[in-house]
Amino acid sequence: MELQLDKETALIEAILYLENEPIEEAALIRISGLSKDVVEKALENLQERFSRSDSGIELSRVGGGILIAPKKEYWDVLRDRYGKKNDAKLSKAALETLSIIAYSQPITRGEIEAIRGVSADTMIRLLLDRGLIKEVGKKNVPGKPIQYGTTKEFLKFFRLESIADLPKLDESDRDRFELNG
Repeated sequence: MELQLDKETALIEAILYLENEPIEEAALIRISGLSKDVVEKALENLQERFSRSDSGIELSRVGGGILIAPKKEYWDVLRDRYGKKNDAKLSKAALETLSIIAYSQPITRGEIEAIRGVSADTMIRLLLDRGLIKEVGKKNVPGKPIQYGTTKEFLKFFRLESIADLPKLDESDRDRFELNG
C-alpha cells in the first residue's frame, strides 16, 4: 500500500507558497521536520498535481532550489501586472554581453570587449547592478583582471535550474563566443 502523504504534501506546498525565493530540498526537510523520503514524495505529488491542465502553477527548479511559479504558458498574460519592475527588458547590448558572460564564464572585461568589439564597461556595470553577474575571481595573468560569471539571480531571471540548462549553441554560434587568436 503506497502512502498518499496528503498532509505532508500540503505542508510542503504551504512552505513553497510562503517562500518567495527558490528553496533547497535540505531546507524543506529542516523547516517541515519531515524525512528526505517524505519530502521527495510530497514534491512528486505536487509535481503530478500541478502538471494537470486545470493548474496554472508548476514546480520550478531554479538555481538548485524549488519554487512554485506560474506555468510558462501563462506568463505573457501575467507579466504586466505581476512581473518585477526591475525585470524590465534588457537592451540588445546588455543581452549580448550577458550571453557572452553566460557561455564563456569566467571571463574578463577585456575578453568580453575582444568578442563584442566595443567597450563593455557600461554593460558590465548595468549587469552587476541588476545582480545578474558577479565578480568570480581574478585571472592569473599580468594585471590580474577581474573575471565575471553569472549569479543565482541570472538563473532565476531566465528560469534555469543551472547554467547547464542554457540552450546549446550550434557551431556558428559557438565561434562567436570564442576569442580569435
